[in-house]
Amino acid sequence: MAMKKLTPVLLVEAIEPCLAFWTERLGFEVTGSVPEGEALGFAMLRRDAVEIMYQTRASMAGDVPALADRPAGGAFLFVEVDDIDAVEAALEGVETVVPRRTTFYGATEVSVLEPGGNVVTFAEFGREG
Repeated sequence: MAMKKLTPVLLVEAIEPCLAFWTERLGFEVTGSVPEGEALGFAMLRRDAVEIMYQTRASMAGDVPALADRPAGGAFLFVEVDDIDAVEAALEGVETVVPRRTTFYGATEVSVLEPGGNVVTFAEFGREG
């Protein structure tokens, strides 16, 4: 049995505020979306080997009602990057939940809160401080 790919699907109240975080700040592309009334109910984003999906609670209620009552936000994402300085510059003004630090496993990291209420940690390996 092979595991081919893991893509998080984040449950949020509204997708639109989350899109700019990924597209405008970090260069992701929206690769698919599904409307839900006047707003988006689902969106898929990708950059390089990183993919993320968002689904609204309203869309989930229509798709898989048993999952719609789960709390929105609260996920933790870990993204390995090659330039933590560039990431920090792109995220200027975004709420930082863990300031830049060097970890015991050798990563230089910074963790922020994206608009959907999820923590995203960006980590560069092989760098001091």
